[in-house]
Amino acid sequence: MSIALAALPVAQLVQQLLIDTGVSWLRMLTALFLSFVLALLVGIWAARSDSAGKIILPIIDVFQTLPILAFFPLVILVFVAFLPAYIGINTAIVFLIITSMLWNMIFAVYEGVKTIPNEMIEVSELYRLSRFQRLRKIYIPAAMPRLVEQSMLSWAIGLFYLVTSEIFSTGNQVYSATHGIGVAFAQLAQPPINASYYLIGFIIFISFVIATRYLLFASLEKRYIKRTEAQKSGRTAKYRFRGALLFREIQSLYHGSLGIKPRRHLKRHLTGQPAAVHLARKEAPRWRKYAYCLIIIAALVSILYESGYINPTTMSDESLVLAALAASFARVWLVFFAILAVSIPICVYLIFMSKKIREYITVFQILASIPATIVLPLIAYAFVGNPNHGEIVAFVIFFLSGIWYVIFGAIASSRNLPEELPEVKGIFHVKGLNAWRKIYARAIIPGLVTGAVTGIAAEWNASIVAEYFTNAGVSGSTVVSSVGTGIGKLLDVSVTSTPPDLLLMVIALINLTVMIILINTFVWKRFYRKVADEYRI
Repeated sequence: MSIALAALPVAQLVQQLLIDTGVSWLRMLTALFLSFVLALLVGIWAARSDSAGKIILPIIDVFQTLPILAFFPLVILVFVAFLPAYIGINTAIVFLIITSMLWNMIFAVYEGVKTIPNEMIEVSELYRLSRFQRLRKIYIPAAMPRLVEQSMLSWAIGLFYLVTSEIFSTGNQVYSATHGIGVAFAQLAQPPINASYYLIGFIIFISFVIATRYLLFASLEKRYIKRTEAQKSGRTAKYRFRGALLFREIQSLYHGSLGIKPRRHLKRHLTGQPAAVHLARKEAPRWRKYAYCLIIIAALVSILYESGYINPTTMSDESLVLAALAASFARVWLVFFAILAVSIPICVYLIFMSKKIREYITVFQILASIPATIVLPLIAYAFVGNPNHGEIVAFVIFFLSGIWYVIFGAIASSRNLPEELPEVKGIFHVKGLNAWRKIYARAIIPGLVTGAVTGIAAEWNASIVAEYFTNAGVSGSTVVSSVGTGIGKLLDVSVTSTPPDLLLMVIALINLTVMIILINTFVWKRFYRKVADEYRI
């Protein structure tokens, strides 16, 4: 950014901040629109095609938990290499935002389409509705309520990625975004910090967040979510979504005029009855799967060694990466336990004791939309001089990045609780430790596990700026905050070095990706199955 914000009069400062925030919102709206389109296409495809679903869903499951932000240095280099610098950096930022928004939106569409009554699909096929007609009148109306609900969370996640990518892109003049709220805050937080100017920027950002919540998402929520809820409860016929109307019209014609029954083979196909055959198959022994994995890994290592890719240089880089990965792993889990200590009492209070949970959730949604990286420059400069400066900054950013996922995950799991549960608790006077063990734990632990997976992934994403933050693109290569070692710092240093150390970056990304996949496969999935079986109301 060529304009020094700290030197501007207040009126010009407000004007420039509005421009910067507007540019950031343009990136966000572009990413949201593209995410909507991609989520509908991919989600419907995965839901209606068994073969496609078997391929798409596992891939999305991996991408959803991978720290995509860690790949941002590589994404910048790729886009800037093929596109002009300004277009390249903006395309990279929008691409990164899409990767943060898309995955849970695809799952929302998939779940929405899977809940369509089988009879509706049968009738549409018997009356030979075209694919476009099914898409417009059945699949999209069924998917929209869940898609809109998840898009609100995706927007909050996207804001974190937006500001983080804008701040990170200021780390080198060649890869710098010229406008954006992240760039503006990186400037405003430079010493000597003008607290009033920083507050003005924060107020403008919050105003955009609240306006988006009530002007965009509230209208979408009213049109799709509340109408669907009203239709389900039977309070009004006005809010019936088009798919239900289509089904009723065709069903009346089908049964009244034709007087025939649905074809049996079609009904069996749609209801998935042959699935029992798959359940009867014996699963391969677990040790055999592990053996296959070890054989594949050994073969890959042998091929790389014989090809010369494994040499003293790569081994030296690997040792650096493993040390950095271990340090970041310790930070992430230390912060996660601190998040649990704070979020569990909050969730229990909201679910079982508060009578204003909807109001709290609205406030939390607004707070969750404020990226931790907005306050990162301020936190970094506030602790300058402290001997543990880098670790304090990393802890705060990790904490703010992960806590909302855990809270929202626990609250979401409470929706499946029986409505009579609080009354039963009062009638039988369940209190103290018994209440925590028999009611509270069973209510929130499944949601905590779900929130933990995405929350820890958010912490890994935050490491790219939490462990190493520089204002090089603003005021001359000054490292504002840095830990001793960490995978986020290693990735930053590898891309900002001259020339960029691409080999070190690739090795770091491979190790990080493998670690995340192994933890998700052998820890989180098993833990979730166990929790789902044991902790039920």
